[in-house]
Amino acid sequence: MSKSVLKIALAQLNFLVGDIEGNFSKISAAVDAAKIELNADIVVFSELATIGYPPEDLLFRPKLISRTEKAVSRLLEQAVDITIIIGTPWVEGDQLFNSALVLQNKSIIAKYYKQTLPNYNVFDEERYFYAGNQPCVFTNKGVSIGLTICEDLWRSEPSYSAKKQGAECLININASPYHAGKQPEREAEARKRCEENDLPIIYVNQVGGQDELVFDGYSFAVNRNKVIAFRGPERNEGLFIVEYDKQLQDVKTQNVVELESNINKSIYDTLAFGLQEYVNKNGFKGGIIGLSGGIDSALALTLAVDALGPKRVRAVMMPFKYTSQMSLEDAQELSNNLHVEYSVINIESIYDSFIRSLSEQFQNRTVDSTEENIQARIRGVLLMALSNKFHYMVISTGNKSEMAVGYATLYGDMAGGFAPLKDVPKTKVYELANYRNKLSKIIPQRIIDRPPSAELAPDQTDQDSLPPYDVLDQILELFVEEDLPREEIIEHGFAKETVANVIAMVFRNEYKRRQAPPGVKITKRAFGKDRRYPITSGVLKYLDRDEY
Repeated sequence: MSKSVLKIALAQLNFLVGDIEGNFSKISAAVDAAKIELNADIVVFSELATIGYPPEDLLFRPKLISRTEKAVSRLLEQAVDITIIIGTPWVEGDQLFNSALVLQNKSIIAKYYKQTLPNYNVFDEERYFYAGNQPCVFTNKGVSIGLTICEDLWRSEPSYSAKKQGAECLININASPYHAGKQPEREAEARKRCEENDLPIIYVNQVGGQDELVFDGYSFAVNRNKVIAFRGPERNEGLFIVEYDKQLQDVKTQNVVELESNINKSIYDTLAFGLQEYVNKNGFKGGIIGLSGGIDSALALTLAVDALGPKRVRAVMMPFKYTSQMSLEDAQELSNNLHVEYSVINIESIYDSFIRSLSEQFQNRTVDSTEENIQARIRGVLLMALSNKFHYMVISTGNKSEMAVGYATLYGDMAGGFAPLKDVPKTKVYELANYRNKLSKIIPQRIIDRPPSAELAPDQTDQDSLPPYDVLDQILELFVEEDLPREEIIEHGFAKETVANVIAMVFRNEYKRRQAPPGVKITKRAFGKDRRYPITSGVLKYLDRDEY
């Protein structure tokens, strides 16, 4: 290896929040591999690697912070013949910082404190950290390297400050979560900083699932010509070498993994990965799904099998008198195609028992959605009983469209530990089902083609209560993800009454969403930490004034 080349190992790893010992073991092994197997000069880890990201209120536990400091002390012993850049929480005085430490010759030779603390959508860093205000540049083999952390790359000042301090190359460590189309956005920002400062940029991201977030990796390097010189894989762990040529003062072109061009493949694989991570990291034996014969449960079951394997997935059909023969046949066929354990539990006698028990209280009351919800809640109880008995997590099947407008039953079809389709609009559910069927014919075509129905009443369809899904999803995207007011949404060509009704349903059903299980974030604005509205409010009184 030429002495003019600086070898930088990018550690794209999957950490578990709060598992400081486990994370240290993974970091330590990666340092050894970078040093011994790859002959690297520097090994770089992702943001807050010692504690995992996002640690949330674990950062308020002093003993956990103390344990991360001890992990760094142990890591110092390995900082011989290699430089280690590690992301970790770090205390200075009485202030906690999101930091990148540079370990060399068993010493901390430099510290960088993140300057731009994101405090929007899923991020709450101002809740925990103080912002740094100084650049950090250190030297390795004669090369001056500047450090920044994640959100710093999306602002000009941190990179510019490092350049003024003499940086010849920038390293940015990240815990950047996925949404569809995110990687081109990251690379575009890196190109902007590169152009502003005439510096190559090396970007290290983590992989793995953490509750509703999926970290997709795609670590990369962009050269001074704003060309991607290296790109790592999506969702896979690994140690990847990027070479900086001191004579050229630039990173050398190496392996460049192509970005996934099929957005449905990217989303589908991310959903399966997020589900797999949630089940495995929370110690469940597998997943159990209540089938309805409809598209949502069919896609959820297929995702579960792709994520966990057929031996770790169970399917249960719980028919009632309104369940069609078509639904029974299609659920059976789907389960056979996926080779999962499949069982049928008829709920009619259970329902009759409920109604008898409630007959005195319900006397002289008209049958309405109450009786429909009882059906759904019986199914929820049965699924949770099976979950308790066999330690299989219930995977709920609701999609984003349903969650938005409350077309779901609390403690019924909303019951479960994880909802992989929670951020997937109904129209995208169909796209993903068709995508998966192109790989292999799994989901019976009849499930995809038939009108969607909860089958809780005779001849029921979703469109009895909702606008057509292609209309509903467009309105929801404009209102939920783009925050457009009612009048601007109407200007897109939607009926005034339809828009008003959809917005009212969104506001009315905040209480349901607050009780829904987490699910994989795939859009720029998912329900949950991405979008936080009060449950109790007076906003519905003002909808007709176009204030929302």
